[in-house]
Amino acid sequence: MSQAATLTTPSGSIRGNARQDGGCEFLGIRFANADRLTPPRDVTSWTGELDATKFGSISPQVPGMLEAMLGFDGSNMSEDCLNLNVFTRSAPTGATKLPVLVWIHGGAYTNGAGSIPWYHGSALASRGAVVVTINYRLGAFGFLGDGNYGTLDMISALRWVQRNIASFDGDANNVTIFGESAGGSSVVALTATSMTKGLVTKAWAMSPSLRQLRSKTEADISTQQFLDTAKCASIEDLKILPNQQIIDATAKMFENVENYIATFSPTCGSSGLPDDIYAMSAKSGIPLVVGTNRDENRLWSALNPNNVPNDEETAKNYYKEALGESSDRAWSLYTKMRPNQSPIEMVAAMQTDQNFRAPAWNLCETRVKMGVSTWMYWFTWPTPIFDGIFGCCHALDLPFMFHNLDAPNVELFTGDAPNRTTIANTFSSELLSFAKDTSVSWPEFDLDNRSTLQIDLDSKVINNPEPELRELWSAKI
Repeated sequence: MSQAATLTTPSGSIRGNARQDGGCEFLGIRFANADRLTPPRDVTSWTGELDATKFGSISPQVPGMLEAMLGFDGSNMSEDCLNLNVFTRSAPTGATKLPVLVWIHGGAYTNGAGSIPWYHGSALASRGAVVVTINYRLGAFGFLGDGNYGTLDMISALRWVQRNIASFDGDANNVTIFGESAGGSSVVALTATSMTKGLVTKAWAMSPSLRQLRSKTEADISTQQFLDTAKCASIEDLKILPNQQIIDATAKMFENVENYIATFSPTCGSSGLPDDIYAMSAKSGIPLVVGTNRDENRLWSALNPNNVPNDEETAKNYYKEALGESSDRAWSLYTKMRPNQSPIEMVAAMQTDQNFRAPAWNLCETRVKMGVSTWMYWFTWPTPIFDGIFGCCHALDLPFMFHNLDAPNVELFTGDAPNRTTIANTFSSELLSFAKDTSVSWPEFDLDNRSTLQIDLDSKVINNPEPELRELWSAKI
């Protein structure tokens, strides 16, 4: 049984768990309340001693296959899910000011939770930071229509951090937000909105799914589609629909795999988010690290092989749909850059760049043209499991970033080779150094050298990686 850890914050007294490594964790702390499809209301105080010894509820969702691999526990789902977790290096005294890392989980804005074991913040905290992981509303509860309620939840959590983190030995003037996939694109969006002024110091975006950031028109289309599926005439009808019927409608929508990434996401030009996220991210002046994995889309092609082509002719049609008149040249380039790959892997290679690398390149170029500090990395270590079918896929970097190689199911994803620790040391150390004083080991990205840290067993700086592919996609953006 864990020993108790208690402290007093500006919001009230709190009791968490003392870990055997000397650190503490405070779990399931409510930071806001919210009625369905309305903005969150900050929780600024509580009475009595708050019990923060176990994780809180998570947003209702249709469990995904990836989340199951990450050790996801869907037994405690509730709309009352706006809570966060704080991990400290030692018993807080309020006398130390450590850098603060606030984690925003991924899951296509439809899945996930801050309590997933792979995101446990104790290992990072023990290396010299205060780590916060948050929940936000997902799916129809957070991102139906253009209300951006899930994004507003994230901002509410950041306000809680400002008010209280000093009591946990965190420096409220040194807050780095970091996230992966939908969490990564949320990080970018949060650097672009004026609503985070004074709340965010630095940002680190892992595999940001930037194409999910949508227009008001796209939001209107997906909203009507969902209302039709849920058999609701309006948003007002949805507000009183039983929770399970919303989940059932979501599951029905997801029968079409394209709807998984298109139905629920933040809307640009609405509810605090600007139309041009890239330009406004630059205008904010917030330093940003952006990275992608070499084989992002091989996660989905490996998990759902029936949804991707297994013959060359069909694969080439995917290229034509994405690249039009440039498709033949693109096929030749990818054949050269990704030799000896199957049609399934060829499509995944193209879609990786379409969905992740090309938007990341565009974001970084926009920022550096406006003179804002930006860095880029490229995670390239391939997992050996299942004869290498996953390659260096989406989400593979998560246990390395959190240095949680012993977390449940990690070895099923990464294998158990002891040299994995080398990558974890490099990746997490770069994040912690950036959080401490904005220093990393490689040069800033610029349009001349395009310096990129390649993270692998032998991590190194490379200039302008795969320029042929970058130039191919620059003409399509």
